[in-house]
Amino acid sequence: MDKGAPGCGANMQHGIGSGSNSVTKLMQDVKSRGKRLFLGVDGGQSSTTALIGDASGRVLAKGLGGPSNHVKAAEGRTRLVSAVTMAISIACAQIGWAADSIEFEAACLGFTGGIDGKEELLRDIIRCPRLLVTDDVTIALAGAHQDGRGIVTIAGTGSVSMGRNAAGDTARAGGWGYAFGDDGGAWGIVRDALRAAFRWKEGWGPPTLLHDLFLREAGGSDIHVFRRRLYTEEYPRPRIAAFSKLVNEAAQQGDAVALDILRKAAGSLSTITMVVRRQVFAQADSVDVAYLGGVFSSEIVLDEFRRKLESEDHIRLIEPRQGPTMGALLEAIRLGQTK
Repeated sequence: MDKGAPGCGANMQHGIGSGSNSVTKLMQDVKSRGKRLFLGVDGGQSSTTALIGDASGRVLAKGLGGPSNHVKAAEGRTRLVSAVTMAISIACAQIGWAADSIEFEAACLGFTGGIDGKEELLRDIIRCPRLLVTDDVTIALAGAHQDGRGIVTIAGTGSVSMGRNAAGDTARAGGWGYAFGDDGGAWGIVRDALRAAFRWKEGWGPPTLLHDLFLREAGGSDIHVFRRRLYTEEYPRPRIAAFSKLVNEAAQQGDAVALDILRKAAGSLSTITMVVRRQVFAQADSVDVAYLGGVFSSEIVLDEFRRKLESEDHIRLIEPRQGPTMGALLEAIRLGQTK
């Protein structure tokens, strides 16, 4: 359950991969025919991916860089510029161009960890008249639906839902972070599971396999010793969230407490989805809801989420059409078509 959202690799249309003749033709098109190029970037806490494409959405090149999610400290700003520059440079090299020689028609860059302070840095390294710097949820929504309209609900470490209607109106719910929300995300699932284990240990909660599964994973014999370790640097939030797989394991073995936690998680995810639906769609509108994130690898969560949503009128649950990186490219193309 700790796997991330799927990428766009399997859905990319082939562009320059057919050989040097394709590269030469593309360079000629750009130089002599004014071929318009677009840039989409997905920046996260583990890596940064850049796609270069044309106005039809055909992917021409792809580049990878390092993490680019935090810019508050000086080293964070340096890391952001380095990661984005590397990803774009690698992509440009695939089509035989230097990164500083291409002016993109438009570019969209989506990041985890907020966007404050990033746009001013990026305008210095990306040549384009139209630049959109946004969050990772926006590009996930753009990739999930063929026309960019619908809802995407993400349940990774945290949880958030976002929707966009035909008029371009958007709404979102959740995404408050681990201190105030993340209900339905892996962090929230593990938080509830640990509470259940502590209660059972202290004699005021129902019996559950979760207590022993956590100790097995931690290699200890006292759940409260393990609890204190969870407050140290040894256990950053993503590592704690990865314990959600233990909750799914217990539920598959019939543990009633674990089953209840996963069903409540699905209920929280369906709630934020329906909040978004009410805000930007009419009751009679047919709405596709795409789902992303490792929590949905649990069949228990996914089945309950589907059951709750599809009990509502005019809602269909779908897998995302494309990944977030392709969503960034599609947003860039839409931006370039805006007058």
